[in-house]
Amino acid sequence: MADYQAIMSLVLKGRTYDEITASVGCSRRDVAAVKQKIGSDSITVDRFASMTGQEIEDLFPDGRRTVSQDYADPHFVQVVEEMKHNRFFTLQQGWVKYVGGSSTKKKYSYSQYCERFNRYAAAVDVVATLTHEPGKTLLVDWVGPTLPVVDTVSGEVFKAYLFVASLPYSGLVFCQAFRNMKQHAWNQAHVNALNFIGGVPQIIVPDNARTATHERGRGDKEVLVTKVYRQLAQHYGTAIVPTRYKKPRDKAHVERMVHTVETQIIGYLNSLTWTSFEELNDAIAERLTEINEHRRRVNKTTRKEVFDAEEVAFLAPLPDQPFESVEYKQLKVGRNYHVSCLYQYYSVPYQLAGKILSVRVTTTTVSIFDGQVKVAEHVRVEGRRGQYSTVLAHAPKHHQQIDGLWSREWFVNRARNYGPATVEVITQILDRTKIEAQAYLACRNILTELGRKKGVLEETCQEMISINGHPTYTSLKRVMATIVEAKKHAGPAVAAADNVKDLTKIQDLSGAFVRDPSHYQVRGL
Repeated sequence: MADYQAIMSLVLKGRTYDEITASVGCSRRDVAAVKQKIGSDSITVDRFASMTGQEIEDLFPDGRRTVSQDYADPHFVQVVEEMKHNRFFTLQQGWVKYVGGSSTKKKYSYSQYCERFNRYAAAVDVVATLTHEPGKTLLVDWVGPTLPVVDTVSGEVFKAYLFVASLPYSGLVFCQAFRNMKQHAWNQAHVNALNFIGGVPQIIVPDNARTATHERGRGDKEVLVTKVYRQLAQHYGTAIVPTRYKKPRDKAHVERMVHTVETQIIGYLNSLTWTSFEELNDAIAERLTEINEHRRRVNKTTRKEVFDAEEVAFLAPLPDQPFESVEYKQLKVGRNYHVSCLYQYYSVPYQLAGKILSVRVTTTTVSIFDGQVKVAEHVRVEGRRGQYSTVLAHAPKHHQQIDGLWSREWFVNRARNYGPATVEVITQILDRTKIEAQAYLACRNILTELGRKKGVLEETCQEMISINGHPTYTSLKRVMATIVEAKKHAGPAVAAADNVKDLTKIQDLSGAFVRDPSHYQVRGL
C-alpha cells in the first residue's frame, strides 16, 4: 500500500512525479491519485497538517487491510512541526506522548516508532527542512583520505581513519582519528562528538556508512538503520535519518565539512610522522581549535561564536552516562592465565588457567566472569595487537612451576633441546618484560612454531645474538627465512668437466706452422 501521507506532503510542496516516486517508492498512478484527491477535496497545506495518517489513508480505500491499521497513528506531521517550534522537543518525548494517547489501538514500541519516523523523515525530506535550524541536525561521515601512524616497537604502519561531524547551522566541526571504521569505532566517534558539542541534536544524519545503514534486501532501495546504531540513538533520545542515495542536495554540507577536514587538518598533518593515535588526535584537536575558534569566515564570525551565541541552547542535554555497546564472549584461559580477546590479552587469577569464562566487552572495559562471579576487570586495550593487561595479584608467586601452568623453567628446559643460543634468546625475552607471564606466549610460539626446524632455530638464535638484535617471534622468523633461502641457493660444489685440456703435459709442436712477427705488423700507418 502506498504511503499517501508522504506522497501528499511532497505534492503540496510542489515536487515533481520523478522526485516523489524516487523518494517514496510509489508508482506514478499513486501520485496522480493524490493530486486528484487534493484538487477534488480542496486540501491545503494547513488542512493537511491537521489530518492524521489514518484520515489520509481513508481518502484512498483499496479494499486491503494492512498491519499498520492495527496500530495507532504516530502523527509524524505534528512531530515534525513540534521539532520546528520547540527547541527542547525530542523523538523520545514524541513517543511518550504517542503511547499515552487516547487511542485504543496497539502502540508501536520505541524502536518501531523511531524506525517509522526515519522512513517518514526520508520520504518528506525532514532533513532539508531542519538542516539549517540551530541544534536540529548533526551531520556525520568518514573522510576518504587516511593518515599513517607508525608503531615504534614493531615498525608496522597503521592507517588512521578520520571521523568528522558538523552542526550545519553554526558550522562547528569535530574530527577524530580511529584505527578502523568498524561498529565500535563508529559508536565511540558519536559519543565523543556529542561530548564535544556538549548536547544532543534532534536528528543525526549519516552518509550511509555500513555501520549506520543497510538495505532491506538485494535490489530493495529502502535504507534501514543498523540495530546497534538505533540503540545509540535511543540512548541519546535522537533520530537517525540517513542521506538519500545519489541525492547531491542531501550531501552539500557533508561535502563542505569533508573538504574542510581534508584541507585544514589532513593538509597540515600528512607530512609529519605520527607514532601513536593519541599524539595524532592531540594534533587534530589543535587544528580544530584553529578552525572553530580562530578562523573567521566571510561574515566576520567564528564557528564557535555562532555556536555559543545561537545554537548551544537548542541542544538537548546529554544523558548521565555515555552510550556503551556490549558484546559477550566465551573464552578459554591460556596456560599463561590470560584470555585472548579481540587480539589483546587480559589476566585472570592463575588458578583459573584452562577454564572457559564469560567475557563482557564494552567500549571501555573488559569484564571477566566465572559463572556469576566477576573475577577480573580491565580497561580495554586498543592499538597494536598482542598487548597485555596484567594484574600483579593474578600471577603466582615468583612464577613458580605449578602443574598446568607455563613458567620460566618450563620454557628454558624446552629451549635446551635446541642449544645454548636458543636458551639465551628465550631468557632475553623472559627478562625484558615487567611481568614475566606476558612473555610466555611469545616463547611458546618460538619454540612450537619456529622450533619445527630444530637445527635452523638454533642457527637463527646464534645469528640474532651475533647482530645484537631484538628477538621477537617476527624478527626470528625473518632471520630464519633468510638462512633457509641462503642454503637453498648455496648448493653442492660442481666438479670440473672431463674435456678440459691438461696443460701440465709437454706437447710436441715440431710440425706446427708459426708465422714470423712481421706478419702481425700494421701497415699504412
